Amino acid sequence: MNIDFDKFIDRRGTSSLKWNVADGELPMWVADMDFAAAPPIYEAMKKRLEHGVFGYAVVDDEWYRAVQSWWSRRHGFTPKKEWMLFSEGVVPAISSLVRAFTAPGESVLLQTPVYNCFISCVVDNGRKVADCPLSYENGVYGVDFAALEKCLAREDVKLMIVCNPHNPTGNIWDAQTLARIGSLAKKYGVTVISDEIHCDIVQPGFHYTPYAAASEECLENCVMCCAPSKAFNIAGIQTSVAIVADEALRAKVRAALNADHVASPNVFAIPAAIAAFNEGEEWIDAFDKYVFEGRAYCASRIENEVPELKLVKANATYLLWVDCSAVTSDATDFQKFLRKETGLYVQEGEAYGIEGKAFVRVNIACPRSVLEDGMNRLVAGTKKYIAQKQ
Repeated sequence: MNIDFDKFIDRRGTSSLKWNVADGELPMWVADMDFAAAPPIYEAMKKRLEHGVFGYAVVDDEWYRAVQSWWSRRHGFTPKKEWMLFSEGVVPAISSLVRAFTAPGESVLLQTPVYNCFISCVVDNGRKVADCPLSYENGVYGVDFAALEKCLAREDVKLMIVCNPHNPTGNIWDAQTLARIGSLAKKYGVTVISDEIHCDIVQPGFHYTPYAAASEECLENCVMCCAPSKAFNIAGIQTSVAIVADEALRAKVRAALNADHVASPNVFAIPAAIAAFNEGEEWIDAFDKYVFEGRAYCASRIENEVPELKLVKANATYLLWVDCSAVTSDATDFQKFLRKETGLYVQEGEAYGIEGKAFVRVNIACPRSVLEDGMNRLVAGTKKYIAQKQ
């Protein structure tokens, strides 16, 4: 397979959300890679395109087998065919399920800082966020189980969203942590949605545990939302799967997805996913190696040139979560300064909850030349920001 992650592909003028920026700006914010799709995905979509007829599509048996095979051989978890439900995306599914499992005015438990779309899925649907912040000590994130149990015990909390691996911190939750979450959730009658979209972006040598595989309690009380979109950079194809073992829970999920009309694939969604899961292993292994080498490069640059910034240690995702608290208590101001003075566009951490107020998130899924440019801008901008504050 021909894999060249160093190749620069100009995405300006392609209706790209990420690259819809001014000339001279470098976007490293939204979680969207700058790499071409894996060759098997491209070939599968090309074949479908050349057919020339683009009517309604269905989910065929090969899709179910591809999902089963991928999770079995990559993650030691084999979902049954009947557990799987197609959806257009993880976020659309979560939005539907927030309405299905809670009533207006009820609360959804989130462990902040956390993916900002979780927050909007809750608030935009007329529900409340029950904020249960992760612990953060000596640069390491963890679950505060005393606080978690207190939140789960609340009468108004009916649903919890877990991010596994965690965005933006890059934590891989181990099986014991997930099982303990599952036990507490079941104890208090709280349904769990686990977003596993970053599960295949893991540092070589480290292991991710699917939430549903952590324990029987987890399996019986969760909706596990998965997709090839993040790992294979095909978010625009709109393809994902909800895995639900419990029959009654699955019936509610199916009804919710159908009611919101997000359960039918477009003509490329199924062949793209099948190609990713059946033929994408070589590509994703090479990508993980490349992105974590890039992460090591960034860690060295930050530590040696702007030690005032602290890169949070992580073993998953292609996102840097950078602690700016020694530089400023308001990283949004820092983020705006970087963009104005250097053109570097990173994500302000406050988007992920108030606990992220002193952080920025940086997307490093790009060719090394672009990454070096980004780090040059970050270093220069940080030094200038510190100087003008003195």
